[in-house]
Amino acid sequence: MIPAVSFTSRMAVLRALSPASIATPFARYSHGIAVAAGQRLVFTSGQLGIGADANVPADCEAQADLCFANIAAILAEDGMTLADIVHLRAYVTDRAHMAGYMRSRDRQFPGTPPASTLLIVGGFTRPEFVVEIEAVAAADQ
Repeated sequence: MIPAVSFTSRMAVLRALSPASIATPFARYSHGIAVAAGQRLVFTSGQLGIGADANVPADCEAQADLCFANIAAILAEDGMTLADIVHLRAYVTDRAHMAGYMRSRDRQFPGTPPASTLLIVGGFTRPEFVVEIEAVAAADQ
């Protein structure tokens, strides 16, 4: 069970919510993250595992690493980092891709992990894409 503790990211103070009255998370994520009043928010569009050079790695973990790199670049445009993420929504095209996505996600969040949703979908715009990730981040004004 992930304890309900506060942690300090680079800009915001966020609090994990893990009520004892519900089952513990199935993996390394928080059931909820409280965002303090007055925080600014950034919502990213879903990011696919494609590099600036249009390269798409074959495996899910490498694609997820690129998704997180793309999200980090978007957040940097507003002075945020991955540490400011409060919620992730990820989509994979097969249960077999869950482990690769989760390894990548877990590397990105060594502290209290964000709230997270993972869905299995039928596919994306191109067949070589196997994962898509979107994020919500919060930081001080």
